[in-house]
Amino acid sequence: MISSRILIVEDQIDIRRFIRMTLEMTEHELHEAADGSQALALAHELRPALVVLDVMLPGSIDGLEVCRRLRADPAQAGVKVLLLSARGLPADLQAGRRAGADACLVKPCSPIELLEQVESMLG
Repeated sequence: MISSRILIVEDQIDIRRFIRMTLEMTEHELHEAADGSQALALAHELRPALVVLDVMLPGSIDGLEVCRRLRADPAQAGVKVLLLSARGLPADLQAGRRAGADACLVKPCSPIELLEQVESMLG
């Protein structure tokens, strides 16, 4: 398996640790951000292959806005976005797709679901 760079964006430390521990089972290079501003700065610097992105983030830039900005940046055209949402209503998932997400998972998800989705996206 070829290693890819993954940016984990989650403000809740316990959930961020869960995601990191789950993805540490892979050979991917992992980086973390706790809010939208930090996520955008790290994405610009690191050029990740995948952003695992929480929808509800503190501050003025939520996950949907991070996703929209990544999609608007030609330098980030190839980045895959996996949105994580605590709200699993169809309207919430559609909002994620409209923002440009490649896939959405509803929290809480199992480690197996997360691993399968990440590996599927990174192919």
